[in-house]
Amino acid sequence: MNAETHLGYLLFLFDWLIRLAALAWIPVRCPPAAARSWLLLVGFVPLFGLPLYLLLGHPWLAKQRRQRQALASQLIRDRQANLAMLRWTPTAHGMSADITRLAERLGDFMPVHGNAVELLDDYDRSIAALVSDIDNAREEVHLLYYLMFDDAVGRTIFDALQRASARGVRCRLLLDAVGAKPGLRAFAKPLRDAGVEVHAMLAGGLKWRSLSRMDLRNHRKLALIDRRIGYVGSQNLADAAFVPGYPNRELVARVRGPVVRQIAALFASDWLIETGERLVIGEFPTNAEGSTPAQMLPSGPAYPFENARNLVVALVQRARRRVVLVTPYFVPDDMTLGALRVAALSGVDVQLVLSMSNNQRLTRWAQRSYYDELLKAGVRIALYRPHFLHAKHLSVDDEVALIGSINLDIRSFALNAEAGLVCFDPAVVARLHEVESDYLRDSQQLELHQWRRRPRWHRSVEGMARLADSLM
Repeated sequence: MNAETHLGYLLFLFDWLIRLAALAWIPVRCPPAAARSWLLLVGFVPLFGLPLYLLLGHPWLAKQRRQRQALASQLIRDRQANLAMLRWTPTAHGMSADITRLAERLGDFMPVHGNAVELLDDYDRSIAALVSDIDNAREEVHLLYYLMFDDAVGRTIFDALQRASARGVRCRLLLDAVGAKPGLRAFAKPLRDAGVEVHAMLAGGLKWRSLSRMDLRNHRKLALIDRRIGYVGSQNLADAAFVPGYPNRELVARVRGPVVRQIAALFASDWLIETGERLVIGEFPTNAEGSTPAQMLPSGPAYPFENARNLVVALVQRARRRVVLVTPYFVPDDMTLGALRVAALSGVDVQLVLSMSNNQRLTRWAQRSYYDELLKAGVRIALYRPHFLHAKHLSVDDEVALIGSINLDIRSFALNAEAGLVCFDPAVVARLHEVESDYLRDSQQLELHQWRRRPRWHRSVEGMARLADSLM
């Protein structure tokens, strides 16, 4: 037997050892759906699949980051114990009571009354409002964003922070190290020179291995002005057309009242996790600014559960008449998919609003693979035409609204740090219904019989893309 034959046998043996090791190891470390995807990849191409799994297969975080999140959660719960007068309690048992209890157990924050919530549906108006609030700040400005680009919007925010810092306002800026790389490269040094504290979240490059799985991202979009005004939503610090050909449409909630304290605590939590510094959260006004009960729902791999997924599923399951879900990326896990099907089959009007254009090609093909089974169950699917609909929100009956950065995909549920504002106010839900109706006027409703006429090769590509759902 020559050397080449020996080498062939060794490679064959090594190939099967990888497959068997993956079969014993991966199902223990991943949820079943993700394990199937990884086992399929490793089974087909072991020498490529195994290294990729070791890099991206498990959403692990460094022990220090998990400990800091646990400390932040405990501090939030301890501080809330002394603020019982702000707690909102639903008047009757029902959906709101269930959801407030679940959201608090998942994300630490209790429901609070006395908030004012303004929904900003115009991209330029939302940026202008944020800049105006920064220009009127007298004490502190805290910004936490996934994207910041070196473009007109990025430079506008940069200028506003410089002006605020020059007035003696304490400014802090947290940006995702990967998503906001252009903004960090352009603005970090001049902002620091101007007195603004700037930090990158989940640093990439050679640092990632000691911090977390390399593709975990902080996807939150939050702003806090003088402990009086907060922003929560889907909008980044970038021009609407930062992806050529896909101008974004967003939704942002500008809030005042006790829930702003929770935005401050969430920023302080991320600041602690990234820097190790515990920010002193000063006194907040306790007077009512409005009549909306609300609570923040943070989510991310540092929490014990998939907070965003669990809350979305609970909301869909408790809908009695109508649920509208708006998301740019729709690659759900089995639990979310099942909740949508069962709700529609139970007679609930389930309306899914997606964007006809999509800047993620693999995601676009994967999400199309779900349309047939959802349409067959009675879920209505609308494709919004004029822009890239990047807004992320959900409304249930006339009772609950969820607005924030949460996509309805596995990445958002399991890998990204996200933030959502849950509102228990028919007036806010009615305003959200107006926004949803505006989307639907400019959307194409899919019909099952028409959808099934698409080319057969589309179905094959969709199916293959769906197999990669846990890798996206």
